Amino acid sequence: MFKHHYNVLGVMSGTSLDGVDLAHIHFFEENGKWSFQINESETISYSESWINQLRKAVDFSDLELKKLNEDYTILLAEIISNFIKSNKIENLDVVCSHGHTILHQPQNGITLQIGNLPQIARLINQKVVCDFRVQDVKLGGQGAPLVPIGDQILFSEYDYCLNLGGFSNVSFNENGTRIAFDISAVNTVLNFYANKLGFDYDDKGKISRSGNVSNDLLSELNELDYYQKSYPKSLGFEFVKTILLPIIENYKLSTEDKLRTFTEHVAMQIALALVKKTGTLLITGGGAYNDFLIEKIQFFLPKMNIEIPDFKTIEFKEALIFALLGVLKLRNEINVLASVTGAKHNHSSGKIYNN
Repeated sequence: MFKHHYNVLGVMSGTSLDGVDLAHIHFFEENGKWSFQINESETISYSESWINQLRKAVDFSDLELKKLNEDYTILLAEIISNFIKSNKIENLDVVCSHGHTILHQPQNGITLQIGNLPQIARLINQKVVCDFRVQDVKLGGQGAPLVPIGDQILFSEYDYCLNLGGFSNVSFNENGTRIAFDISAVNTVLNFYANKLGFDYDDKGKISRSGNVSNDLLSELNELDYYQKSYPKSLGFEFVKTILLPIIENYKLSTEDKLRTFTEHVAMQIALALVKKTGTLLITGGGAYNDFLIEKIQFFLPKMNIEIPDFKTIEFKEALIFALLGVLKLRNEINVLASVTGAKHNHSSGKIYNN
């Protein structure tokens, strides 16, 4: 399917459980150079019931996961169909959907993104490309992060591309090779503690700013084994549930102090993860609105030029890039980099379902 213009819908659900991101995108390819335009875009929030299910699903039995996958596929199809209808979108080439990650244990050969069942194409009456991670894990890779090839193709003018979502991940070029990895948990933890105070999230980091750093907790977090590992490496919600939260909860601190300490930890780990401490750093994802976190990152990287882009790029960069991954899959072109995931070789990943 080699064309120079693609009319695509990108769909993404992140681990921070903000909701389903949908972005209607036009891609243009000319002489191997890609450009894009994000048109209609929206985040559809999950109901309280769905948030609870998705949060608890890491402990579900195989039978419960099967049912959840079926129900979530129907929910996702409904969200996609409503978005297409309400925005009067016509003549789509493809819908590219990430689904929602429930299990991510690449060391055990396991990664599960629900909402990628074949019937989704029939339910929305569109061609669908989805389920981008499984093939990479089968090839010995981490199955994550997958966004870096999009960074390389669409955002090559930046030295570093940092996403602050449920987890932080970074991608950059080193000696002509794209390198990327998950750095630490971010909103999966920050939102957890904001929820305890009755908020969906810590608006602009105001609650964290009001707290104090616990040096003992900060030291214990910074000494975790994950940070000593070399890339490729990736994180899943299991890391938060079984390692991070038990450590933090072991300290008798106010919620404000826990938020403050974890924000400091996130900023420190980001600074440590960047090979060179100068250049331009593009920051996207929900964490880009956390003014206090951005200030702390700048504090630990004083010579770095931090750039925060327009609203649509912040909000929908992952939906944008999974849309690009889907288009590359249709063209049978590489959309996963072995240098990033640790797979045996570069490959074109994803499943194509015809309606």
